[in-house]
Amino acid sequence: MESLVVVPTYNERGAITDLLAALEREVPSADVLVVDDSSPDGTADLVRADPRYGVAVFLLERDVKDGLGGAYRAGFAWALNLHYEVVVQMDADLSHPPERVSALFAALEGGADVAVGSRYVKGGHVSHWTLRRRMLSRAGNQYVRLVLALSTHDTTAGFKAFRASALRSIHITSSTSNGYCFQVENAWRAERHGLRVVEVPITFTDRTVGESKMSNEIVREALVQVLVWRMHEIRARVLHPASSFGHAA
Repeated sequence: MESLVVVPTYNERGAITDLLAALEREVPSADVLVVDDSSPDGTADLVRADPRYGVAVFLLERDVKDGLGGAYRAGFAWALNLHYEVVVQMDADLSHPPERVSALFAALEGGADVAVGSRYVKGGHVSHWTLRRRMLSRAGNQYVRLVLALSTHDTTAGFKAFRASALRSIHITSSTSNGYCFQVENAWRAERHGLRVVEVPITFTDRTVGESKMSNEIVREALVQVLVWRMHEIRARVLHPASSFGHAA
């Protein structure tokens, strides 16, 4: 299957070269698209300096910095327009293990529509996190699963592989959320559209270079938006009881 790894970047000069080398080593058949939001640190220059640039490594430079979701939507649209069959999303900072991309591919080959690199299934772990952060992440995932009635354990996972047909089914380019909320929205849409979601255990390693893009605003967006989505579903079922799914596109 023709596959593409989409990597959004903003000031990831310290990690992007190592990531591109790791992906070439671990999944040499996959192309890579770096979606860079005009990083002032020269991230894009390092991508252009990669030996595979223009052949298997590509760069999509954006003038606007409108969040993680916007970068991924641009990357997914690029992938769909060029008819890739499988699209992977992952962070640039090496927190998502490149050596597990092949496991995501295997899950899709085994029949999954969406493969999730999961911290919260058997065999999954996190590394270099404080106890407080572990507790917050666990609590956040439990909150999302409870409110939206989801089966996926790692609802905020940013390491996923999609069949192109799955991206089209969930209308990926029509979403509007960002940050953790973007990850949750895609998990929610996938389940509500009846797609087969398989979680593959990974070890998530907190970044050692660069700065985290997480903020209180991103967390608040996720907490509030999850409730809004659920209320819309409940309202839709009350108004249209014959419909099994009141939202998601």
